[in-house]
Order: sequence, then C-alpha cells, then structure tokens
Amino acid sequence: MITKKIDHVGIAVRDASKRLSVYRDFFNLQNIHVEEIAERGIRVYMIQVGESKIELLEPMNENSEISKFLDSKGEGIHHIAFNVLGIDQAAELAKSNGLQPLSDKPKAGAGGTKVLFLHPKTTGGVLIELVEGNH
Repeated sequence: MITKKIDHVGIAVRDASKRLSVYRDFFNLQNIHVEEIAERGIRVYMIQVGESKIELLEPMNENSEISKFLDSKGEGIHHIAFNVLGIDQAAELAKSNGLQPLSDKPKAGAGGTKVLFLHPKTTGGVLIELVEGNH
C-alpha cells in the first residue's frame, strides 16, 4: 500500500481572507497554518479537519502556479492529495500504471513535504497530488 490517507483537498481562492470565514467561523475550525512558498508563488492556508486538511491556495502574484487555474476556471476545488509512504516509489508505480507526472521530480511542498502532481488527462480529469511527509 503506497498511501495512508487523504492528506488534503486543495481549493484555489483569489483572496483567502474572504474564504476563511467559511471554515473558521461556520465550521469552527481554528487550527490554521499559513505558509508562503515563494518559488511557486503561492500562499497556503492549511486547515485541520480530523486527520485530513483543507488547503486554500492563494496566488502571491499573477504568475503563480494557481493564477492560470483561477483565470480559466475560477475559485474551487483544484486537487486532491494523497499522503504516500515514499514519493519516488509512488511516482514509479504511477508511471507503470499509465499515470503521467507533471514534473520529472518532486517539488517542495508546504510544511517541508515533497509533492508531485499527476496529470488529470491520465487520472480521469482529477488533478492528483502525491505528498510525502507531514505538514
């Protein structure tokens, strides 16, 4: 088994301060970690929900990884992330099952994790993120 759990659901937002009220106020979720990933141009708001998280992805500039998505599709669910035991092994297993990674090697993710995305054309239209490590 390469996965332990769903790590998080990523949601693209233009302005996290406007969207946090849904999770913080309505659902009373107070455990929120904010982190900037400058090399990817995103600000991440991780909201703990039981064993998993909701991840709000906010662009830091107009060329961020999330900006194109927001421009073409608007705010909403961006990806689902699975926590994996070994990202390199998971990437190889994905390839052997006909799933195409979006990059040659994992990138730095929030909280010191390693992440790798799988192309939605090979996963039935869903952007899947593989996450190694814990936030």
